[in-house]
Amino acid sequence: MKHSFPLWCCGLAFFAFQNCTQQKQETVSNLPKKLIDPANMDTTYKPGDDFFHYANGVWLKNNPVPAKETRWGSFNELIEFNAKAVKDILEGAATNTENKPGSAEKRVGDFFVSAMDSVKIDSIGNAPIKEDLARIKAIKDINGLVKEIAFQHVNGVASPLYRFGVDQDEKNTSANIAQFGQGGLTLPDRDYYLIDNARNRDIKQAYETYVQKLFTLAGTDDTETVDKFKQIWTIEKALAEAQWSRIDMRDPYRTYNKLTSTSLQKSAPQLQWIETFKWLKVPQADSVIVNNPGFFTAAAKLLKDQTIDEWKTYLQWNVLKNAAPNLSTPFVNASFAFTQALTGQKAMTPRWQRSFRIIDQSVGDLLGQLYVSKYFKPEAKKRMLELVKNLSNTYEERIKTLDWMSDTTKKKAIEKLHAFTSKIGYPDQWKSYDGLEIDREDYFGNIRRANIWDYNDMINQLGKPVDHSRWGMTPPTVNAYYNPVNNEIAFPAGILQFPFFDFSADDAVNYGGIGAVIGHEMTHGFDDQGRQYAADGNLKDWWTKEDADNFKALANKVVEQYNGYTVLDTLHVQGKLTLGENLADLGGLAMAYAAFKKTPQGQSDEKIDGFTPDQRFFLSWAQVWRMNITPETAAQLITVDPHSPADARTIGPLVNMDAWYKAFDVKPGDKLYKPENERIRVW
Repeated sequence: MKHSFPLWCCGLAFFAFQNCTQQKQETVSNLPKKLIDPANMDTTYKPGDDFFHYANGVWLKNNPVPAKETRWGSFNELIEFNAKAVKDILEGAATNTENKPGSAEKRVGDFFVSAMDSVKIDSIGNAPIKEDLARIKAIKDINGLVKEIAFQHVNGVASPLYRFGVDQDEKNTSANIAQFGQGGLTLPDRDYYLIDNARNRDIKQAYETYVQKLFTLAGTDDTETVDKFKQIWTIEKALAEAQWSRIDMRDPYRTYNKLTSTSLQKSAPQLQWIETFKWLKVPQADSVIVNNPGFFTAAAKLLKDQTIDEWKTYLQWNVLKNAAPNLSTPFVNASFAFTQALTGQKAMTPRWQRSFRIIDQSVGDLLGQLYVSKYFKPEAKKRMLELVKNLSNTYEERIKTLDWMSDTTKKKAIEKLHAFTSKIGYPDQWKSYDGLEIDREDYFGNIRRANIWDYNDMINQLGKPVDHSRWGMTPPTVNAYYNPVNNEIAFPAGILQFPFFDFSADDAVNYGGIGAVIGHEMTHGFDDQGRQYAADGNLKDWWTKEDADNFKALANKVVEQYNGYTVLDTLHVQGKLTLGENLADLGGLAMAYAAFKKTPQGQSDEKIDGFTPDQRFFLSWAQVWRMNITPETAAQLITVDPHSPADARTIGPLVNMDAWYKAFDVKPGDKLYKPENERIRVW
């Protein structure tokens, strides 16, 4: 459980179930013989009818979703490959008797030993949470409830009722401020509680089974567990009704509400804000940012309307569900059974793999140090900085030629582009985790103590200058992000490998892969959300009204385009929810192509393995997004993921690019053909 309020950042890859994973740089010999392999393609498809299957069809047939996964694609292949590389690091650290006390090797190794000791974990059963459950059982009044809610946040137990953290003030990015957000649900989104359909009813039934099973394992009489679920569902459904939708939450102005402690106390008195601030270790908080004030008013009323015993059940449930994946086998199995209902995953992820994910989440900078020293080459950082510079220069050129933007706004856009900072590979300064005890015999305690350390580290940022060296992802992560309040783009070491990037690859492959990733993250600075932040990271309007209206008109066309895509035959992509990522894909690929055309290969017609440079560029893009997915996960991601499905991500930008039509001779009558005057160019 991470305590900090999540960075407002846009990842390149999966929103749900994203795993922090590892990458190995010394692997040229393991690369496919052909960087663009015709054996993966299905040329029975016309590229102008279905480019996703044309580029990836045979690969998709030959690579079904493994039992321990919910989807399988290029990201997952890299994740799996890198996971095994990191397994070597963990096993080596665990068995090396010469590790110095306090060293990264010793601490990571001890954590891994504790995580892999299933015999010890099973022998103690639910002992690690008995004190939590007993403490909650002893609560007598609302004051006790509110204190317990704060206690769980502070002490690494759970995050009940609301989200809390410390992050930069979006209208004063030089300062950190306490922030509160709507929360309190178990299911992935409010729609699971509010929309009555067959899929949601099945998930509700699985949820009820899960609740009853965990309470039974914790010692509750079977006859009481039915009522326990009803109490939890009543509270969570009421919280869901008070939440804004994910689309509403994309509006940075709507979700920026700076309130004084006095106004909070007046609007939601049952939450006892003055005391809550003290319990959360922010006693000097004269003002905070709240993303949905109405949610807290409703939550306060709910504290009064539901009985103390019902709230105690809810708080005990938060302990149980957060602890279950890291307790004894019966708890882990119950947790996985619920995951199966949500995602369609058929087999549990191996213990070693689950363990390194926990370690990466808990002490990512310790593991990151070991990973970088063994697998990350400095040349990769140098080459990435060159690519970033090339993409930035291209972006500036394209801004200058926009026909829908005035010179006034263009000047501001270029100013913001020039202010971008780039983070490549890993942090310049590592977290030391001073004071964090890692016990070779205490897995659950290690997790809790790491959560507490993380919480205190976050709280300690209040009143201090903003630390711009901090990262929102760990070095081994296969992903990338843009953070608007720092106006920065970041590319962890984990993504700097094939199919995204490789020293041996020709420019077409690298620009169609990592070049498009760089362009994607840059474009987030100018998407429907990012464009509302200025060069200094502050949330403020730097657009003329006419230019803003022109942008919105173009963005609405992108919404309409993606609304037309479906999964499972009937579920439509939510064009508004995915708008930022779709704009980033559209702009990112266009920038990467324009930058590629400046290279010698981009200006030639020399074929490699039968493909022209332009064809290789677009095929490289397509192979990045090849993916199979379980129906359950596909349905869930339509609701919760701001990224479009893989086939839509592949095709969506291409149908707006003239060069793709020329490269694959796409003509009127082809299913993907879009008349030239309907092709969308934003950036």
